[in-house]
Amino acid sequence: MELLQLKYFQTVARHEHMTRAAKELRIAQPALSQTIAKLESEVGVPLFDRQGRQIRLNHFGRAFLKHIDQALLNIREGLQEVSDLAGAENGYISLGVMSTQVLGDMLKAFHSEYPHVKFRVHQLPMQEMIEQLQSGELHLCISSMPVEHPGLQRVPLMNDEIVLIVPQEHRLAHRAHVRLSELANETFIQLKKGGNIRDLTDYYFEQAGIQPDIAFEIDEPASVRSLVKAGLGISFSTALNLRYWDHTTVVAIPIEEPRCQRPISLIWKEGRYDSLAVRRFREFVVAFFTQLQQSP
Repeated sequence: MELLQLKYFQTVARHEHMTRAAKELRIAQPALSQTIAKLESEVGVPLFDRQGRQIRLNHFGRAFLKHIDQALLNIREGLQEVSDLAGAENGYISLGVMSTQVLGDMLKAFHSEYPHVKFRVHQLPMQEMIEQLQSGELHLCISSMPVEHPGLQRVPLMNDEIVLIVPQEHRLAHRAHVRLSELANETFIQLKKGGNIRDLTDYYFEQAGIQPDIAFEIDEPASVRSLVKAGLGISFSTALNLRYWDHTTVVAIPIEEPRCQRPISLIWKEGRYDSLAVRRFREFVVAFFTQLQQSP
């Protein structure tokens, strides 16, 4: 049984799809299928149930995967520890993010202090970030959704205020603040479901007992702002977003009731060995957000 077989098995188990796994691993699908078949032969039982082109991890595969995940994680941590003992600070950090507003400034500032540390940055949905933290594929995640999950350590970084954005000629544009209940009859432009701001505003609408009239669902935040500017509806942004785009073409209004916030946190797997570079970056992120909140 070879290490490469186990890495391939882990990837196929995560995707439950040969084509996607082969694409990620950058190998031909027939070669991947042969490797998995050879591994199953060595293990002595099928690890996947197959129906046509569909594959699903079976109960043998799930039991085997738990041990493979831990074994591969132990190997990665062992390599990191040896690297630290040798005095190496180069290495790399695998970072998951849900949104990227502050990423450029943050990585630029860290790079000025630690120019030899390399990054792999992945923009992922929350559930996928949790899975990759647990498997050891990610060292750290910066989440903009509430997260409480067994085995994960979380440090709050800031509560990012969600604000209303309206066109300059809108009836509410002169207001110092609004209540969510005042928006029941408005037309909305929203990001598609699955984005953190959309999920949070849907939750706040539900709590307020409002069914919003959503005329447009958009993929890109910049497109949302463009449609708001054109007077086609109103939408939401956050105080943090306002730092990173020109919002003079629309009017941002704080929401007084309920208090609408997006909690931003730093998350990592509890109890795992982290390299010196990861530990330093973790401390840096906390300090960066502390300073960010103190700046105007």
